[in-house]
Amino acid sequence: MIEVIPLDFDKTSIDEIDRTADYLNYPVIYILNGQKEAYIGETVHFQKRMKQHLKLKQADRKNVDRINLVKHETFNRSATFHLETKLINYFLGDEKYTLQNKSKTASDFTHNYYNKSFYDNELFPELWGVLHKNGFVENDLHAIENKDIFKLSPFKELSVEQMDLKERVLEFCETRIAKAKPEDTYGDLYVIEGEAGVGKSVVLSSIFNTIQARTNEAGSNLHQTENYLVVNHEEMLKTYKGIAKQVKHLKAVNFVKPTPLLNKLQDKKVDIILVDEAHLLLTKSDAYNNFRADNHLEELMKIAKVVIVIFDQDQVLKLKSRWDQSKLDEFKEKAKCLKTYKLTNQFRMQADEDVIDWINAFKAKRIKAFPASTDYDLRVFETLEEMHQMIIEQDQKHGLSRVVSTFDYLHKKDGETYYVYGSNGSYKMPWNTTGGKTTWAEKSETIAEAGSIYTIQGFDLNYVGVVLGPSVTYDETKDCLVIDTNLYKDTGAYAGIDGVKDVELAKEQIVLNSINVLMKRGVRGLYLYASNQALRDKLLHIQREKVQI
Repeated sequence: MIEVIPLDFDKTSIDEIDRTADYLNYPVIYILNGQKEAYIGETVHFQKRMKQHLKLKQADRKNVDRINLVKHETFNRSATFHLETKLINYFLGDEKYTLQNKSKTASDFTHNYYNKSFYDNELFPELWGVLHKNGFVENDLHAIENKDIFKLSPFKELSVEQMDLKERVLEFCETRIAKAKPEDTYGDLYVIEGEAGVGKSVVLSSIFNTIQARTNEAGSNLHQTENYLVVNHEEMLKTYKGIAKQVKHLKAVNFVKPTPLLNKLQDKKVDIILVDEAHLLLTKSDAYNNFRADNHLEELMKIAKVVIVIFDQDQVLKLKSRWDQSKLDEFKEKAKCLKTYKLTNQFRMQADEDVIDWINAFKAKRIKAFPASTDYDLRVFETLEEMHQMIIEQDQKHGLSRVVSTFDYLHKKDGETYYVYGSNGSYKMPWNTTGGKTTWAEKSETIAEAGSIYTIQGFDLNYVGVVLGPSVTYDETKDCLVIDTNLYKDTGAYAGIDGVKDVELAKEQIVLNSINVLMKRGVRGLYLYASNQALRDKLLHIQREKVQI
């Protein structure tokens, strides 16, 4: 049985700990907390560790006055380390306390150990239940797991591949910052590539957290450096700022969109700039967004000693952000020092390779036979209403399930309500509303709305229902998708055709990329409804063929 033993966080209480206590030289977890702040740790030398924390009471451990010792007869060092990390992540998602924890490095990757499933599936829920009953936490596990700040937590356990990348990037930053010179025209560049769902943003969040922790460490080359995490995506920016509110050494001011940062800094040099979703950076001037230069990445490389970017050319959604490998290569050549890394392991979609291959083929305009996988819920619906009702059911069971659509229906920001329609117009859903500090999918009322690529890119859903609008059609003779770019209503996506050699091909790729983004949102399942009758018939046909098999 889990025990949580309360103690005062002071010298008298720590000195008076019974030297015969069974937890003194045994793996335990502890939570230090005050009214608004908390620190979570694990140790095998409890009394000694508490004395170490007490020495930091006037500095790093200010604002905590209680110790809560967590013990269990089956604890071992692997288990307490693992549960400590889980607690940190869930406390971050619970949002009751600001966390004083700093990021770990070499030891914060996922590893297996004996009976790990027991600690994950039985002991941790029991511990959370005790903490909830005693008022330490406010949300149940299910609610936290559906929060974006939980999914992008900088304390997440990393895979071996992700941990390898993090260590390489940190070493690159430590080394290159020391070698940077004021006269350098361009900073050094580290490019991280990978398709949707491979955990790029999670790694970036973890890297930035460690970098910011090291700004306070006198022995690091990153001591007192000025660093920013940039993302040209309003909804993701909300999530990062939400994380900053819950982690003591992160500041919301260090999370910003690229144009405001460039306009604020002018020609001032900073140290490190990390760019999430770099494929959303502008590749030409944009007066509407007050960007007067030619390329976001070039300007960022001019003002930073080190630039770290996350990039996926299959998620480019606008011609004025028209990145491809050749354009990225131009900036790789300009960098004083360049490193690259490609992430490959899929983390978002709990799907077999045949499902991923089917989606990738669809993105390439080929409709393959329905995947044989039974683990991932891939379905086609006859009507928009049927798909929406199934999404509502999944949202009631699992939470965080939403309908999204290709941008094939009129959608203006003029305060009026615009709709996504079924093929005969008998069923409609209002387009998404935005605003406020909460991301679109986390608002309960948005179960009635259809989201766009601009509300959902970079985020997870448990189940996603994708409306393939009128621009996505099917040629039965050639047995392939046909994209009618004239029916795509996101006219802003087509702005900036100057210098584009094959405009029609470029427009088609924008639409196909948007389909790729939408179809790779679902962790547990993907539902499809095609507005075009021929495409809908084709998809329903291959679904029936699979059922018959």
